[in-house]
Amino acid sequence: MRIALFATCVVDQVLPEIGLAALTVLDRIGCSAEFPQDQTCCGQPFYNAGHRGEAARLARATVKILDAFDAVVVPSGSCAAMIRVHYADLLPAGDPSHDAARSVAAKTFEFSEFVSRQPQAADLDAACSARLTMHDGCHSLRELGVRDQPRRLLGNVEGCELVELDDRQQCCGFGGSFSVSFDRISADMGNAKVDAIVATGAEALVSCDPSCLLQIKGILDRRGLEIEILHLAQVLASDRHVS
Repeated sequence: MRIALFATCVVDQVLPEIGLAALTVLDRIGCSAEFPQDQTCCGQPFYNAGHRGEAARLARATVKILDAFDAVVVPSGSCAAMIRVHYADLLPAGDPSHDAARSVAAKTFEFSEFVSRQPQAADLDAACSARLTMHDGCHSLRELGVRDQPRRLLGNVEGCELVELDDRQQCCGFGGSFSVSFDRISADMGNAKVDAIVATGAEALVSCDPSCLLQIKGILDRRGLEIEILHLAQVLASDRHVS
């Protein structure tokens, strides 16, 4: 099976270590992935801001790059949801890229969703001796229905203790341009999320959405709280103690 890692803008430009960890995990389960060099943005920022023409242009470029692969793995619930849920609306019947959009959507998976389906997922030889808590990104939870998959995978990590958040279904306040247009509301939501994280006594926060991790890390840093942020891929690729 030929697999593409669609890294997303945040991973490619800000958190490349997440992409490297995802590739490590995929390799361990016998699903070595390629990184298509021509990939860019999925178009979600344009789409959410109402700039459908610009979003459609990026969507057409994306499906052209990814259609040759058998599966597309995305270490971000929001970007995976953009491709799988919204491309069909963005490139409707009659658009030259409509069929390719439907094809790519059908074989696009959020990272934990894809890994949890593989038989080797139970034998990752991962270790992370720490008390962790989990944040579910809105797109992963509500648009993709991804909730149990990352938790099952964490259950295979030696030394990992998962403590659930009391507000596990609440948004962290990022929401892309929402955090810029409604900065005070975003900050209030983020601080409420951080309060819930602190209440667990966790040493690290785990999520499948890099953008959520950036939002939460910013608030943790401003409050002087030393709680590590980790993408699920980093935990599954780990053989260490959280510092």
